[in-house]
Amino acid sequence: MNPELAQDMAALAETVKRFTLERIAPHVSGWDEAGEFPRALYLEAAALGLLGLGYPEALGGTPAPFALRNAVSTTMARHSGSGGLMAGLFSLNIGLPPVLRHGAADVQQEVVPAVLRGEKIAALAITEPGAGSDVAGLRTTARRDGEDWVINGEKVFITSGMRADWITMAVRTGEAGATEPPRFAAPRGGLGALGRPGGAKGAGGISMILVPGAAAGLSRTALDKMGWWCSDTAHLRMDGVRVPARFLLGEEGGGFRIIMTNFNAERLGMSAMALGFAQACFDEALDWARQRKTFGSALVEKQVIRHKLVDMRMRIASTQAWLDAVTALADEGKLESDPDCVAQVCMLKNHATQAMQFCADQAVQILGGMGFMRGTKCERIYREVKVMMIGGGAEEIMKDLAARQLNL
Repeated sequence: MNPELAQDMAALAETVKRFTLERIAPHVSGWDEAGEFPRALYLEAAALGLLGLGYPEALGGTPAPFALRNAVSTTMARHSGSGGLMAGLFSLNIGLPPVLRHGAADVQQEVVPAVLRGEKIAALAITEPGAGSDVAGLRTTARRDGEDWVINGEKVFITSGMRADWITMAVRTGEAGATEPPRFAAPRGGLGALGRPGGAKGAGGISMILVPGAAAGLSRTALDKMGWWCSDTAHLRMDGVRVPARFLLGEEGGGFRIIMTNFNAERLGMSAMALGFAQACFDEALDWARQRKTFGSALVEKQVIRHKLVDMRMRIASTQAWLDAVTALADEGKLESDPDCVAQVCMLKNHATQAMQFCADQAVQILGGMGFMRGTKCERIYREVKVMMIGGGAEEIMKDLAARQLNL
């Protein structure tokens, strides 16, 4: 890493740390209990430039490499200890990229600047009751009717789904024009999409459409969850939702490639978050072990506790090194098309979330009864780890996809 980038990362991390400790950490437990965080927090994060990081200046953003974006994710995760807060606050980073890459210029101007200013909220809607990792199996349809698309179907587990102003949605527009899925999605035939036989046909009928949150016929139901309490998660139902034809993103039938490209960046970002949560667990466990006295001495003086802490540090260090290496590949432009880089991202996501899981488990064990109490970071992270291991592609899918990229 060049010295200038390292300096920028350190300065940005310090800004994010200060913002998180002052504006998020003192309130996040209360926000969890309330089931949401204030919408005004988007405006505060935007004022610091955190929402616009990585987006073009012409649309109100600040161009930045993945190294800087990941520094924000890791730092905020470490000092907030809340995946729900981060999932909701940064849902734009999975909702906006398809608009930025494939939306018409007038659509970009209408949508992106307001989201980067924190005035509007963007979300991504792919998962359905019968199609999660099996993207090619989705059933929500969009039928062209004059100058509109008419959408019918359901989406589930949608982050920011209750209050999103713009929803980037995967729909089925037909099977015509189906093409072989790109190599970085499912090479060598066999399983299409992320695990469905005959994926070329199913994938080819998928398109991406931007849906206004205020569209008539769109209804939303809040979902109760194991974790991520302060992030609204919704079940969406579309009953004859009309969307202007200009909100089609990219070409009709080209949605599968858009989704797969989006997933790669999402998985890298989730790896950075998982690292921060693992660090949060270590920090809390070490602080507790130094203060808590049992049988006449501090917990940290017990060999078994020190070994637990070392085991945590081992996993944190390996995740950090791997994240740095894969981030460097991403910043070289290899994230979308290089099979080895895509395989690395898949394996990294598994490794990072497993490190998070291990550290959360060990931290709860070290804190003992306190680790079972709400208000500690490790208790919250312990509940939230499973969504990190499932979201963006479950572990099993990641292993199979990595194997295919590596021609195993």
